[in-house]
Amino acid sequence: MWWALQLYEERSRLVEALKSESVIRSRLVEEAFLRIPREHFVPEHLKHYAYIDSPLPIGFGQTISAPHMVAIMTEELGVQPSDIVLEVGTGSGYQAAILAYIVSKGGGHVYTIEIVPELSKRAVENFAKAAPELLDYTTFVVGDGSKGLELFAPYDKIIVTAAAPTVPEPLVNQLRPGGRLVIPVGNRWGQVLLVVDKLRTGGVKIRESVPCIFVPLVGEYGWHGYEY
Repeated sequence: MWWALQLYEERSRLVEALKSESVIRSRLVEEAFLRIPREHFVPEHLKHYAYIDSPLPIGFGQTISAPHMVAIMTEELGVQPSDIVLEVGTGSGYQAAILAYIVSKGGGHVYTIEIVPELSKRAVENFAKAAPELLDYTTFVVGDGSKGLELFAPYDKIIVTAAAPTVPEPLVNQLRPGGRLVIPVGNRWGQVLLVVDKLRTGGVKIRESVPCIFVPLVGEYGWHGYEY
């Protein structure tokens, strides 16, 4: 019990710090960060680092993003409770859980696709420990997320948690007019987070957000291992 209380206190302090830095700006994002226990989405031996604002390894050459980056991407995405959301790169499932908490308030849904089957399976297990009620608002798929997920398109919002060389055309095509895509674009030495708004006329408007460093997006419209 004392361990759980300590972790909750650490979570609360982290949220307050992110709010003071204007990284967390909205009520629903704050609620999601307080409700979703990040310690259930990191490896057992790293649980005591769960609320340090840093990325952590989760196996298979992948990481769970630093809390500030999860917050930045969630705020930039502007997800609403009724949104249908696609996440490319499930990883540990933490970002999906944050999104699922928000859409659970208004009947939305999160579809999350991961190219590593073992990570997708583990993410479902993490959800079951951390917030089982959110499984009803989340669909887990194994596949090449660089091609999107045509089956459930169009999406109100798309978030990509790995770095692409360019904005994948299928993701833009699967966005609903008026929708938004948030994606890191660049090379192994660094990227910039792009906010891509799909105009109702069919074009796009792209804004640069913040510098960042992510693992590569692997797939047909991403990187191939030897290229990155």
